[in-house]
Amino acid sequence: MTSFDCVIRNGAVVTASDTVACDVGIIDGVIAALGRNLAPGRREIDATGRLVLPGGVDTHTHIQEPPKPPLRSADTFDTASASAVAGGTTTVICFARQPRGGTLADNVAAYHELARASRVDYTFHLILTDPHPEILEQELPALVEAGHRSIKIFLTYEGARVTDAEALRVLAAARRLGAIVCVHAEHHEMIEFYCEALLAAGLTAPKYHGWVKPMVVERECTHRIIAMAEALDVPIQVFHVSGAESAEEVARGQARGLKVWAETCPQYLTLTAADMDRPGFEGAKYIFSPAARSTGDQEALWAAIRTGVIGNVSSDHSPSRYEGPDGKKAFGEDAPFTKVPNGLPGLATRLPVLFSEGVSKGRIDLQTFVAITATNPAKLFGLHPRKGTIAVGADADLAIWDPEKQVTITNSLLHQGSDYTPYEGMQVTGWPIMTLVRGTVACDGGEIVTGPGGGRFLARAPYPLIAPRGVFPGPFNPVDGVPV
Repeated sequence: MTSFDCVIRNGAVVTASDTVACDVGIIDGVIAALGRNLAPGRREIDATGRLVLPGGVDTHTHIQEPPKPPLRSADTFDTASASAVAGGTTTVICFARQPRGGTLADNVAAYHELARASRVDYTFHLILTDPHPEILEQELPALVEAGHRSIKIFLTYEGARVTDAEALRVLAAARRLGAIVCVHAEHHEMIEFYCEALLAAGLTAPKYHGWVKPMVVERECTHRIIAMAEALDVPIQVFHVSGAESAEEVARGQARGLKVWAETCPQYLTLTAADMDRPGFEGAKYIFSPAARSTGDQEALWAAIRTGVIGNVSSDHSPSRYEGPDGKKAFGEDAPFTKVPNGLPGLATRLPVLFSEGVSKGRIDLQTFVAITATNPAKLFGLHPRKGTIAVGADADLAIWDPEKQVTITNSLLHQGSDYTPYEGMQVTGWPIMTLVRGTVACDGGEIVTGPGGGRFLARAPYPLIAPRGVFPGPFNPVDGVPV
């Protein structure tokens, strides 16, 4: 009779397709058996009345990125991974950035060293800010071959953005190398024009961050990057779709058969532009990009999740502290919105907020929840079936949930480096009460029980989902320079 390292008994095992009452047997960090009356385990976990879900796969996290003085990320890989397991997440994709004018390879190597402190498994998106020929032709091929199969570009932000011509070169390189491109899609010049006009009018409070980024700047840029990807036959994901109009652009591309995917984030499903208009400087806590929209946009996003137009909900975890000299208040409480660092913490709260607002309130079912938080992102970024599902042979990355547990969110519960959460005081229904990373309990009853380290880098081999379609809008393949 097989002996297991650990058996989780009597739970309801949930995947993106089914809910099954069965036990989970784990050997050497891998799911070895699913069934009833499994042999004993050296550790036995009783999940009676609980849900056993795949550990979350968060594919958009900014962790310990190099600072821009005086600003500093609030998290290290130690604190970020602690907050991940506290919230039921067991795999993260974060960002290795090329500094403008600098090398990509050296910074990827340095980022690998920082990531050794992670408790959860991880892989990287490569951020290209200066895609000159040496980077695209010499450094990038080796990095993609080493398992970094996703590239991110910004179409806005000075110091990070690429021009349309540079974006096309990145798309072409990704097609040749077998990588997917992820895009921050906002119209840079339009934002700059709005900024200048607002500042000239003396409109500088946090709420005006939303005014500088109306939906048109996202909608136009989403349309544009999808058109560029279609022209070169390159699979892309549009990051942090914030509302109805940009989701409609994605849906139109998908209806044409394009390999275009979209993610959104809990903040776009729960927060609105009104949050930036809180008293005093409190609105600064809610400055992130694209900006929060309306309740109507929230309903449109839920509908896009239900229809599959949006298949991935990430955190876009980008934590600053609120107090102190290196975060939201770095330039003082009278600073214009343009001086307030973008982003908010969200690794720990992504799954509980989405479960409560989605499953507990009847907007989505359990299978959709698993799909958009674990299975779909794992598939899209080449991590499935090792990650994102509960199946024999998959890593035993699991989150045991109490679907009825009511929790009032406070920052003290989240084990993160930031000193605030945008969800302070929010009551949620459904909470992960235990998280296992490759069969090892990492969080139990809200207590972190593993130390930093132990996470593994996930190199990603080529995979069919992101292969080009072989379809161009005309009779010529402009990437390879041949007729089709």
